[in-house]
Amino acid sequence: MPYHRYRPARERVEVRTTGGRYWPSQRIEHAPLWVPVDLRDGNQALAEPMDPARKRRMFDVQVAMGFKEIEVGYPSASRADFDFVRHLATSGAVPDDVTVVVFTAARADLIERTFASIAGLPRAVVHLYTATAPVWREVVIGRERAELRALIEESATLMARLGDGRPGVRFQFSPEVFNLTEPDYVLEVCNGLTALWDAAPDRPVIHNLPATVEIATPNIYADQIEYMHRHLDRRDAVILSVHPHNDRGTGVACAELALLAGAQRVEGCLFGNGERTGNVDLVTLALNLHTQGVDPMLDFSDIDAIRATVEYCNRLPVPGRHPYVGDLVHTAFSGTHQDAIKKGFEHHARRAAELGLPPAQAPWDVPYLPIDPADLGRDYEAVIRVNSQSGKGGIAYLLKDRYGLDLPPALRADFSRIVQAAADDSGEEVTAKALWDLFQAAYLMPADRGPLTLTGWHAAEVAPGRHEFTGTLHDATGADPADPDRGRTVTGAGNGPLSALTDALATAGVPVHIEHYAEHATGPGPDSAAVAYVRIRSGEDTWWGAGQDTSVLTASVRSVLAAVNRARGKAS
Repeated sequence: MPYHRYRPARERVEVRTTGGRYWPSQRIEHAPLWVPVDLRDGNQALAEPMDPARKRRMFDVQVAMGFKEIEVGYPSASRADFDFVRHLATSGAVPDDVTVVVFTAARADLIERTFASIAGLPRAVVHLYTATAPVWREVVIGRERAELRALIEESATLMARLGDGRPGVRFQFSPEVFNLTEPDYVLEVCNGLTALWDAAPDRPVIHNLPATVEIATPNIYADQIEYMHRHLDRRDAVILSVHPHNDRGTGVACAELALLAGAQRVEGCLFGNGERTGNVDLVTLALNLHTQGVDPMLDFSDIDAIRATVEYCNRLPVPGRHPYVGDLVHTAFSGTHQDAIKKGFEHHARRAAELGLPPAQAPWDVPYLPIDPADLGRDYEAVIRVNSQSGKGGIAYLLKDRYGLDLPPALRADFSRIVQAAADDSGEEVTAKALWDLFQAAYLMPADRGPLTLTGWHAAEVAPGRHEFTGTLHDATGADPADPDRGRTVTGAGNGPLSALTDALATAGVPVHIEHYAEHATGPGPDSAAVAYVRIRSGEDTWWGAGQDTSVLTASVRSVLAAVNRARGKAS
C-alpha cells in the first residue's frame, strides 16, 4: 500500500490545547439540541432525491419523534427544495415549537432566494456556509484568508439586512471543513460574525463546526471543539454546533467527544445517510444516551416504523447489523450468548417481581443486550435464533417462550444434539416452529408410532401409597400374524402410577428403570396442557421421552411409552 502518499492529521492542521484538556473528565448528562439534516444534506447524497411526498413524510416523522429544529432544504439549489420550503410555510405543517433551518452558500442571489423561501414562517434559521480550509481556499475558491473573510462578511451583512425586523429569524454559520482549517482563522471568522450579527442570549447565533471529511481520531476533533468553546466571543450568545461525517467510521465517537468538549447542538441524519460514508447517525447517538440513563428527548418507541419511513424516503436499506435498529442487532445465534441471555431474562423477571415493578419499568441488566428491545417497540421474538452455532440454552429458550416447554437441563443437552445434526445437514437457521417439529418427532410421537402401544389402560390408588395399573399392551414386533390387533393384558402395582406402570411393563418382558421425571403446565389456567419428561435406563444407555395432554397422568404415561419405544427402536 502506498501509505507514504498520505500525511497524518498532525501535519495537516494545527491543534491547540493551550491550558490543558478538560473534555476527558466531562460527562454527557443531558441531550444536545438535535438537528436532522436528512432533508438537505442527506437528500443531496441520494441517487434519487426525495420527491415532495417523501420529503413531507420524512418531515412529519421527524416532528413526531420530537425534533425541535429541522433542516428542511437548500432552497436556492433547486426548484424542488424551494417549493418544499414554501409548502411548509403555507400549509401549517410546522408546529409552533419547531424551527426550520434553510441552507445557503455565500452568494447574494442565493441568499435572497433563500429568504424568499421562508416568507411567512414565524421561526427560521438561515444557515450560511463557506469552505475555509487551505486546500479548499487554494483549489476550489481561489481566495486568500482576508479575501474569503470579506466575502463571508459581505454575505452575512446581506443576511442581517434581510432579517432586520424579523425577530423569529436567526443566523447560522458553518466554516465547511472546519477540522482542516487553521484554528486562529476559523476563530477570527466566527467571532467576526458573532459581532456583525450582534448575537445576544435571547437571539443567539449558531456556529456549526463540521468535520466535513474525517481526517483524524476523535480526540483530535474534541481538542478542536474545546479550543473554540473556550475562545468564542459572547459565549452565552453562541450555540456551538457540530456536524461530523463518518469517513473514518468514527462519526458517532467524534460527536460524543465533541459534546464532552462543549458542543451544544448536533447535526446529522437518521441512521447516518449522507455523502460518502454518511453523516453522523442521530439514532445511534441518541440511543447511546438512553443506555446511559440520559433522556434522549426523542421518541424511539416504534423504531421499526421510523426505519420503514426512512428506508422508503431514502430508497436505501438499513443494514441488519446497524446499531439498535438492524434486524439482527438484538439477536444471538451463539450458544454461550443464548444461555447468558436466557438466564438474564429469568433474572430480570425475578428482580422486577421483587421490586414490585412491571418488567418494562424495572432496571435493565441483561447480558449481551445493552438495551431492552421493548423500549424500541421490538418484541423478543428475534432475540434468540438457532443455527449450527447455537447451543442448548437458546433452544430451550425458544421452546419455553413459544411453546411453554421447560426442558430439564439433561434433556436440553440431549435435544441440542438432534438440533445440531439438523442444522448441520441443512446449513440454515432453525426456526422455533422447526424446533417444535423436531421435538415432537423425537420425544412425543414415539408414544404412538413405536413398536409398543397401550390401550384401555387404567391407573388407580387402591390404598394409601399403593397404586395399580392395568392395560392392554400391543407389541408390533411380536404380533400374532392371524390377529395383529390382539394385545396382552398387563397389570402392575407400585407406590405411584408410574412405578405401577413400570411393574406392569416388566411382567411383559419390558424392564424399565426411571432415572428422572419432571412435569409442568405449559401455560396458565386449569385448561392448559401438561407436559411430562422422563429418562429411562435400558441396558447401558438412557433414553428420554415426553408426553403432552390436559391430564398430567396421561402425559406421564405417554412420556414413559415414548422413551421405551425410542430405546426399542434404537435396539432394533
